[in-house]
Amino acid sequence: MALRLAIAGAGQIGRAHAERIRATPGCTLAAIADPSSAAAVWVREMGVPGFATLDEMLAATQPDGVILATPNALHVSGALACFRRCVPVLVEKPVADTLAEAQQLVAAAAASGVPVLVGHHRRHSAILQTARQVIASGRLGKLVTVNGSATFRKPDSYFTEGPWRTQHGGGPILINLVHEIDNLRTLVGDIVEVQALASNAARGLEVEDTVAINLRFANGVLGTFLLSDAAASPRSWEQTSGENKRYDRHTDEDCYVIAGDRGSLEVPTMRLRRYAGQASWWEPMATEVIAVPDLDPLRQQLLHFCAVIRGEVPPLVTAADATRTLEVTLAIAQAAATSQPMRLAA
Repeated sequence: MALRLAIAGAGQIGRAHAERIRATPGCTLAAIADPSSAAAVWVREMGVPGFATLDEMLAATQPDGVILATPNALHVSGALACFRRCVPVLVEKPVADTLAEAQQLVAAAAASGVPVLVGHHRRHSAILQTARQVIASGRLGKLVTVNGSATFRKPDSYFTEGPWRTQHGGGPILINLVHEIDNLRTLVGDIVEVQALASNAARGLEVEDTVAINLRFANGVLGTFLLSDAAASPRSWEQTSGENKRYDRHTDEDCYVIAGDRGSLEVPTMRLRRYAGQASWWEPMATEVIAVPDLDPLRQQLLHFCAVIRGEVPPLVTAADATRTLEVTLAIAQAAATSQPMRLAA
């Protein structure tokens, strides 16, 4: 029997989930909750029951699972509502607005026993999973460094249409960086110290537009990351991976380079460069390109969520795991604000 899935939030990501539910065997779209009049029109077009609130939807439809695609501030309260009705939930990232709220969710999830999957959908990316496999295989040797970037140019309309994005909290650290930190944690390991310098010189707004970040990982790896939403550059996951077809794509660019003492891997081109013999800058490095299947990470995440609901697998990204990603991201924001390094528990 097909699983009946409901969605709270009819914005861009909620609609993306709805499209995939309708196109995926084994699940069906049962209902949508969103208070806006614009959402009501779309819900009617989808031909499913619509509700103003999550609580009303849960009471009326009793779905097998809920996808919370609501604003960040509603993630925790929405998840708690699902726990009360013992409904498995996929919570969009970031898991919460604050570390305290995220920890509240972790505790409530453990107490309820209700499965929670956090929507860091890149964890389901074939590119990221293949890169992780290459690193784990030891072909790079002992990991030494990682260099990453998310440099892209948001249009001026992005700020005029959402004036809150010009103010504290509306910059790329709290909006975009959480995705990158989760990727780096997945590929390299836990982060235990951060340093950051932020600037608003490109636009002159209250909020930062460019951030230079240093990272120390628990395994001794050191990393750097350059973040900017004002830079006319395609070296971001969106513009290199090709996983979201809405973005302009540059197949010759990479956004991560992970290097060990025997070789390096460039992501997402998946160019693997290794020494065949002695590791020395005098010696040639052989280059190969690792094949990656073309899979939609959002659809892969949906399939995984269905398996979680059925009790076949544990959640790939737990609330506790996502809380760690949030903690690192918030520490970077604090380091940028204070010009002081921030240490995190290993």
